[in-house]
Amino acid sequence: MKPAPVYIRAVQAIVAIGICLAAAKIGSAFTMPAIPTWYASLVKPGLTPPAWVFAPVWTVLYVLMGIALYLVWSKGWKQRGVPVAVGIFGVQLFLNVLWSYAFFGLQAPFLALTVILLLWIAILLAIVAFYRVSIPAAALLVPYLIWVAFAAYLNHGIYILNP
Repeated sequence: MKPAPVYIRAVQAIVAIGICLAAAKIGSAFTMPAIPTWYASLVKPGLTPPAWVFAPVWTVLYVLMGIALYLVWSKGWKQRGVPVAVGIFGVQLFLNVLWSYAFFGLQAPFLALTVILLLWIAILLAIVAFYRVSIPAAALLVPYLIWVAFAAYLNHGIYILNP
C-alpha cells in the first residue's frame, strides 16, 4: 500500500492533535472555574503538586495522545486493528472529559474516582490496541497512563480527606 501524500499526513496529524486539544479545552471549561474556589478549599493528599503544574503536564500529555492517535490513524482504516484502536481511544478520551466534569464540574470526588478508574482501564486497553498497530504510538500513551494513576491517587486522597 502506497503511503499517503505528505499534505494528507500533515492534515491527519493536525486533526489528531486538534481532537485531543479540543477534549482538553472542554475539560478545562469545567476545571478552570473550580481551581481558585472549590479546589483551593480542599484538603489535599501528600505529593499534591502546586496547581500551576497541572496545565503544562496535561498539555504535553494531550499532544502526545494526539501524536499517538495520528500514528495509528495514518496506518489507514483498512489496516487490521486501526478501527478498534481508534474506537478505544475515543472511549478513553470521552472518559477523560467526563472525569473533569465529575470532579470539577459536579465537585463529586467519589463519582470522579469511579470515572478515573474506568479511564485508567480504557487507557491501558488503548495502549494494548495501539501496540498491535504501532509500538511508538503505544509508548506515547504510557506517560498518560502513569499520570492518570497519579491523578487517581490524588482523587482518592481528596475523597478520603474531604468527607
